[in-house]
Amino acid sequence: MEEITIFQNEQFGSIRTVGTPDEPLFCLNDVCAAVGISNSRNVKTRLDSEDVRLVDTPTNGGMQQLTFITEAGLYDTIIRSDSPTAKPFRRWVTSEVLPAIRKTGSYTARKMSRKELAQMIIQQEEEMEMLRLENKQMDEQLTEQKPKVVFADAIVGSNSSCLIGELAKIITQNGHEIGQNRLFAWMRANHYLGTIGEYYNIPCQKYLEMGLFELKKNVHSQNGQMVTTITPKVTGKGQQYFVNKFLAR
Repeated sequence: MEEITIFQNEQFGSIRTVGTPDEPLFCLNDVCAAVGISNSRNVKTRLDSEDVRLVDTPTNGGMQQLTFITEAGLYDTIIRSDSPTAKPFRRWVTSEVLPAIRKTGSYTARKMSRKELAQMIIQQEEEMEMLRLENKQMDEQLTEQKPKVVFADAIVGSNSSCLIGELAKIITQNGHEIGQNRLFAWMRANHYLGTIGEYYNIPCQKYLEMGLFELKKNVHSQNGQMVTTITPKVTGKGQQYFVNKFLAR
């Protein structure tokens, strides 16, 4: 796997890979396109630096350095997506691609010529642009619907994030009584948070990209093993958004 190898899948499109059987790397732009994330740069800034690599890659504009991510970075990227393709994509990679790479050092995919690579890149850039336009339209609709309610000066423009339980207290202090459990339930019912399996209570990608939430990753020891947990937090922008939303009801 020293050269760029393309995984072709009818559902997920083309995924460029490089690296070794012990450390396969995946093109971040391709992974984001496969799981419905339009802003790969935003994802890159949220990944651990040790999970990000720059790789010289042939493109339509010549050789360029593109961002590739490790297997750990791949999982972090998938969990940020609320697209229905995210879980099937992860299953495909973990059940077919990675076992094949580790067993044979490659996947049953042929090497592509530079011309084919360039054509694939153009197609993926067009798909990413369509996703960006869709997100822009949703943001514009949200701006038009935003209630004209004045929020507490101490919160507006704040850079500090808080837990959802703390947000419930802030909303109550501003005149709308609600507890932590009710707020979690409301966010799930209104699709701000996931409702199924490992995505339960994890913010949906749309609202992460809007800057309403952020994810905090914590690593701790449990029964002699290192365990990673993800905690959703509400940003200052998100606190203003949700308080205004409840005060306008």
